Amino acid sequence: MHDTTIATRASAARSPSPALWVLVVIAITINLRPFLTAIGPLGNAIRDTTGMDLRLLSWLTLLPMALMGVGAWLAPAAWARLGARKAISASLLLIAIGCALRLAGANATTLLVTSALCGAGVALVQGILPGVIKRQSPRAVAPMMGLYSCALMGGGALGAQISPLAVQAGWTWQSALALWAVPALLAIPLAWHALRRIDAPTPRAYTAAPASSDTGWLMRRGRTWLLMACFGLINGGYAAVVAWLAPYYQAHGWSAARSGTLVAILSFAQACAALTLPALAARRIDRRPWLASTMLCQIIGYAVLVWAPDAVPVLNAIVLGIGLGGCFALMMVVALDHLPSPAQAGALNALMQGGGFILASTAPWIIAHLHASTGSFRAGWIYQLWAVLIVCMLAARLSPARYATVMQAPHR
Repeated sequence: MHDTTIATRASAARSPSPALWVLVVIAITINLRPFLTAIGPLGNAIRDTTGMDLRLLSWLTLLPMALMGVGAWLAPAAWARLGARKAISASLLLIAIGCALRLAGANATTLLVTSALCGAGVALVQGILPGVIKRQSPRAVAPMMGLYSCALMGGGALGAQISPLAVQAGWTWQSALALWAVPALLAIPLAWHALRRIDAPTPRAYTAAPASSDTGWLMRRGRTWLLMACFGLINGGYAAVVAWLAPYYQAHGWSAARSGTLVAILSFAQACAALTLPALAARRIDRRPWLASTMLCQIIGYAVLVWAPDAVPVLNAIVLGIGLGGCFALMMVVALDHLPSPAQAGALNALMQGGGFILASTAPWIIAHLHASTGSFRAGWIYQLWAVLIVCMLAARLSPARYATVMQAPHR
């Protein structure tokens, strides 16, 4: 409670206006997914130009997501050393450079390198911004994390829709991927201005005792690993959908633009769920009933992809999107719920994202290999269905009554 009071008073003293704070969260976060979601609908064009097979193409999703995981573990140290302002602004610049270099991306090596640059940039933002949100908006964590998740998924929808439409309008696929450097560059001055007002003192100064700034003990808690597993398995589904939903329907005769629209619809449903479900779940500290509803949507969505993909593809994309987007946002809130200190909660969130994204990054690669073995994506959707069932069992253990016990800090 003492930590939260300190954070509340400090943030109130140097806060940007509420409208500016909302705008900067959206402007930063909307850049974290287009470079990924634009790949799937353009996959056939990329393969035709570069000669990449599905297994190599999967690395364009695997590599950045794995780097997001590794980078998220480094985020708390980067926040403490550089401050949110410098770290986030530099990350946005890295994303812009990675996207811009795709203009020269007519070969696999360039695409892999640019994916790595973008993934590294995204990693620090994803590892730092949730902690900044908890520090800046301690009494509105759930709705602000919903806004963050909504902007994340909304950016994904833009990438999936605009890039294939640009190609349809006569752009090369390289320029259709590179255009996402523009919003990243536009976000930098806004982030630099707004974060200046909340960047000091550093996270260490918002804590009441030395133990609050020592977060190494979090890795020795079983709950940290459980959160990683839940987050990783769910986001493996997101990675799989981003990588393979468009190629799956292109194999059913859909065009790149039409399959991109389907991914955009799914991403839009993700954004809506990410925005609304945390706000609805804010009425109770126990988020498990809402998590269960999102996992039911995922089970339905994957089952339809396996057994009736052509029945109601748009409706199914909406259902699956609600499940994926809502679950992502709620898991972010659940991680922040576990600890009252913004620095510790941000560190736990970063650890969950770190391990989770490393685990999630393997899903597109696994599905590519299942496709190589079976000649179909069907086995991959069955794999994701089993992943959701495992998360259902793990998430049942996320009782808020045990947060203090399972995440008790070591005594000094």
